[in-house]
Amino acid sequence: MLKDKIKFFFNQTIHHEVIVALLFFLIIPSIAFGFWLGYKSVEGLSNQITSLSKNVDEIEFKLASTTIEIAENINKTQLSLSEAISKEKEDTNQKFSNFENEVGTISGTVTSLEKLSKTDPELLQKYSKVFFLNEHFSPARLAQIPEQYNYFEKRNYQFYDKAWPYLQNMLNKAKSENVELYVYSAFRSFDTQEALKSQYAITYGSGTANQFSADQGYSEHQLGTTVDLITTGIDGTLSGFDETNAYSWLLQNAHKFGFVLSYPENNDYYMYEPWHWRFVGVKLATYLKNNNKHFYDLDQREIDEYLISIFD
Repeated sequence: MLKDKIKFFFNQTIHHEVIVALLFFLIIPSIAFGFWLGYKSVEGLSNQITSLSKNVDEIEFKLASTTIEIAENINKTQLSLSEAISKEKEDTNQKFSNFENEVGTISGTVTSLEKLSKTDPELLQKYSKVFFLNEHFSPARLAQIPEQYNYFEKRNYQFYDKAWPYLQNMLNKAKSENVELYVYSAFRSFDTQEALKSQYAITYGSGTANQFSADQGYSEHQLGTTVDLITTGIDGTLSGFDETNAYSWLLQNAHKFGFVLSYPENNDYYMYEPWHWRFVGVKLATYLKNNNKHFYDLDQREIDEYLISIFD
């Protein structure tokens, strides 16, 4: 009986060990397989993470590249826009400048025309033996020459009002340099010239008078811008004036005040008159002086170009 129990127990024990062994051999592979599956899953996830990380890096790189490209494009666009604005501004300024120049030119032309309209065209005409000044012509305004500038006391001399300041400045400048210059004759009307010529004709004869005195209508004195000058030391006559310091001073300085010698030696109109000086404006007088020319040497059209600046 005991033997049977022992045998039974032994059989049961063996059976139990077999079961345990079977279970062991079944569970271990399952666990191992589970671990393997887990490993594979982790490996797969790791690979996915690595792949995703690469994708993220690529996306970040592309994003960075795109950002740089966009920034460059923005800079280029801004630069192009800035250049376009600058060019447009430059073009606009140029157009405005051109417009201003055109307006200035038009304004200058209008001003010039206005000046010309107020300037007597007769003032630069060539009046002598062959050029006639209308008997009714008289300067628009005449200024009375103060007595201190006259050679003869209590004589009334007149000069074109706009030209008088130039004559006055010349006489004052000469005096400041110890050169005595005085007015011997100035404006003479048509009638006064006629009477004077008649007197000379009676005194000297018509032939002689014609050599130094113009007929009425042909005298520059009628313009009001011509003056006969004299100095002291020649007994109150014009003879010998060209041998004086006063005449030498005039030759060197008269042009600075707008005066020229109308009838130099060997001229085609009258005898040499070193005392006879005509106001033609500083610009024309200076041109004649610098080019060693005389008023009557120029063509009238060339002279007329200086009319607008005669009182400048």
